[in-house]
Amino acid sequence: MSRTYRRGARYQRRKGRFHGGGDDFRCRHCKMMVGVPPSGGRNRNHCPICLYSRHVDGRTPGDRASDCGAMMAPVAAFVRHKGEQAIVHRCLGCGFERHNRIAADDNFASVMRLPVIEPRTSRREEPVTAPGRTA
Repeated sequence: MSRTYRRGARYQRRKGRFHGGGDDFRCRHCKMMVGVPPSGGRNRNHCPICLYSRHVDGRTPGDRASDCGAMMAPVAAFVRHKGEQAIVHRCLGCGFERHNRIAADDNFASVMRLPVIEPRTSRREEPVTAPGRTA
């Protein structure tokens, strides 16, 4: 087996591991190592410490189809109709917004510091504005 082939296979394993969503990763914002969620899901889509995410999904969650790859900042929070907390992330590269549910080990104080908005049922591309604030 050639060295080039082995290096390529190793890269593909790493690439698949990152895009799999189920393994550890280092947060690009706070540089902390982040593991799998302790409960409530198979995949982690944001850092539990700083709540930042990365724009890897396209229109469908989990598709890993985005070419952007920029960081997504937590810009707001809301409570869904069944009482589940969610965070709104806005891409710092292209402005795309996505909402994600919080995980059991998320820093709840950080979630509570986010401005609260009306519950959402779909993803939007217009900017989020908190009551009393402008975008």
